[in-house]
Amino acid sequence: MSFTVESAIETLGQAALARQADERFAERLGDVRDLLCDDLATIERGLEQALESGLSPGRDAAQHLVRLGGKRVRPMALLLSAACFGGISPAARQLALVAELLHSATLLHDDVVDDGMERRGAVTARRLWGNAVSVLGGDFVLVRSLELTSQHAPQLMPSLVATLRQLIDGEIRQLRGRTQLDVSETTYQLILRDKTASLFRWSTQTGAALGGASAEACERLARFGEHLGIAFQLVDDVLDYSGQQTGKTLLADLAEGKLTLPLVLAVAARPELAKSLERIHAGDRAPVEHVGEQVVQSGVCEIVRQRAREHTDLALQALATIPSSAAKGLLGDVAQQLAARVA
Repeated sequence: MSFTVESAIETLGQAALARQADERFAERLGDVRDLLCDDLATIERGLEQALESGLSPGRDAAQHLVRLGGKRVRPMALLLSAACFGGISPAARQLALVAELLHSATLLHDDVVDDGMERRGAVTARRLWGNAVSVLGGDFVLVRSLELTSQHAPQLMPSLVATLRQLIDGEIRQLRGRTQLDVSETTYQLILRDKTASLFRWSTQTGAALGGASAEACERLARFGEHLGIAFQLVDDVLDYSGQQTGKTLLADLAEGKLTLPLVLAVAARPELAKSLERIHAGDRAPVEHVGEQVVQSGVCEIVRQRAREHTDLALQALATIPSSAAKGLLGDVAQQLAARVA
């Protein structure tokens, strides 16, 4: 199903249900319609336009992924961060587009690295056009991101390049796990910080900067984004073991040999699982269900849920001193909704 503005508003609205919010939250939903409706629609059109200039079949692979939609959490967070300090400028709209393009580029590459079969409920680009085309499609999307940033906010190129370096470092660390099993929490934390949290941090910091925030306020929004990104990934980790009603395929990460925090903590608590993990790591899928059951029975999923809530709280603390506004309230609601997925 393709993304619509209404689905973005619905994503925010679920926070009210999760927290049994009162009628005042319904008023905020009216605010987000007024605040972001046109901007989110502009992003959808912009995504199509940004990819029109590419050569086929790389362009086709990129368009295939983007047209499948997504939560658009990163551009939404960037726009709301900008709105916390003033109006949403044309540059902010373009950089929100960049945030989603960067995410899309990493997904095209990820599916090749992970031998991904499905993405967002559809066949991956690499299965339709091959691994080489999927990689080049991701490269094309990445270049478009750099072009748009250079054109609309050249002062932000250094921070973008630094974030790209983090993203690549995270991918390389994760790739190492394909040849050498490493279930240390230190390695997991490094991958989490570089591969996921860095782009969230960049998005909210960039939004604040383009909204005219002070250096101190930009850093607060950066911290908000980083903790939001960490909580987001921790929630996804838990959903690999208990996401029956989310649309996420259970044990998909485990079957692909991806390092997740429940798995790391379970192996620390039950070292005998290491032998089964080595079999999975070598390509034997037979132990997947057994390991999944052991992870759930160990009780570590609740530990990870608690850590996700803690990072959500830290994100909200970073946001606390920002002047009150509809945009600030909605940023808080985004954080609450992401944590509510494992409540």
